Amino acid sequence: MKKDLRSHWSLRKMVTRNGMLYPILGFASCVAFLYMSFGDLKLSANFTKGPRFSFVERNGTQFFLNGKPLYVNGWNSYWLMAHSVDESSRPKVSAMLQAGAKMGLTVCRTWAFNDGGYNALQISPGQFDERVFKALDYVIAEARQQGIRLLLSLVNNLQPYGGKTQYVNWAWQEGVGLSSSNDSFFFDPSIRKYFKNYVLTVLTRKNTITGIQYRNDPTIFAWELINEPRCMTDPSGDTLQDWLEEMSAFIKSIDKNHLLTIGLEGFYGPSSPKKATVNPEQWASALGADFMRNSNITNVDFASVHIYPDQFHGLGFEEKRNYVSKWMHSHIEDCDKELKKPVMFTEYGLSDQNKDFQLSQREQLYRTIQDIIYKSAKKKGSGAGALVWQFFVEGMQEYSDDFGMVPWQSPPIYKLTIEHSCKLARIQGLIQENGNLKQLCSKRK
Repeated sequence: MKKDLRSHWSLRKMVTRNGMLYPILGFASCVAFLYMSFGDLKLSANFTKGPRFSFVERNGTQFFLNGKPLYVNGWNSYWLMAHSVDESSRPKVSAMLQAGAKMGLTVCRTWAFNDGGYNALQISPGQFDERVFKALDYVIAEARQQGIRLLLSLVNNLQPYGGKTQYVNWAWQEGVGLSSSNDSFFFDPSIRKYFKNYVLTVLTRKNTITGIQYRNDPTIFAWELINEPRCMTDPSGDTLQDWLEEMSAFIKSIDKNHLLTIGLEGFYGPSSPKKATVNPEQWASALGADFMRNSNITNVDFASVHIYPDQFHGLGFEEKRNYVSKWMHSHIEDCDKELKKPVMFTEYGLSDQNKDFQLSQREQLYRTIQDIIYKSAKKKGSGAGALVWQFFVEGMQEYSDDFGMVPWQSPPIYKLTIEHSCKLARIQGLIQENGNLKQLCSKRK
């Protein structure tokens, strides 16, 4: 992923021997201070007008909000914090959240991390850039304004935006690392300490716009421990399991308000009988992750799964779509009968780089995924929602990939997304009590 390079505006102190300049500087500083103070107050006042939010809860295999079952139609825009650092680019963040609300979407998954590198939130272990933290403040406050909840991911297994590689490099540079292997992120005591400090700082952060600590803000739907964790140096899964148990308990010791998920891809591990019948190929059971074992951790409130049929290079589209149906039904069955927890398909997409790709295939795949969620919801099952990867707005091609799209530029996808939002809203009985949904869904009965 390309990183957005922008110029920075900075204030520097002026030093002079000209005594006449001091009163002028003092007056100017006072004016600037008052301007910024009242500007912040005005901004904070605007954000107090948003909808009243309650925390999402879990009871058995279902999410609940205000005593009613909650089913999620949502999306991924990983770039929200990165695009909020500079005020000039914030309108795109606001536009994306507004667009999501207009489609009836309720949850957006995004990164709450950027470790090292350009516009890093965490510059080095325990050192944070306040400008970037204020960008995350803005994302949360703006999401609340638009009635959108956020699924916030805390670290990346992959290298973009730092990830576990950056943590390992930090430990190695400071001379405390046990190994240069990326997987030492999971077993090195120093790195575990780095990550715990990061988690504590984020969860207890007081939003400079709303005045609410993150751990007390119901705008946050849930925390995600790590995006797509793998520990390939230990295919038994013991190393990753130990890390997940420790970190999930640590998060719950700080924040008992929010739900917690892992961020798994959904592969079955070496001890699972489904490794041969449901996993895409043999390699998937040797990645150190295990859907059933990992998701069964007490402090994990709901399971997470990703859907990317493009990993089957030898299959035609219809075969891929049939596999997706099998993949989803298998995980919903696991959560209905064994895990007794909701499952969210927190990423799904179809690459436009496939040789036979047609936009109509993407619509067909999305319909298949959404229909399975709808049927599970109608039966009060564990299939609690799905989040498309990924949406963005015009003029952001550098943040896109072969799955990304501007939804309103694809009318069939746009229409399908709204229809699914309305179908889920009817199950939940939300249309009559939500003005936006009432208007959106009145013509789609």
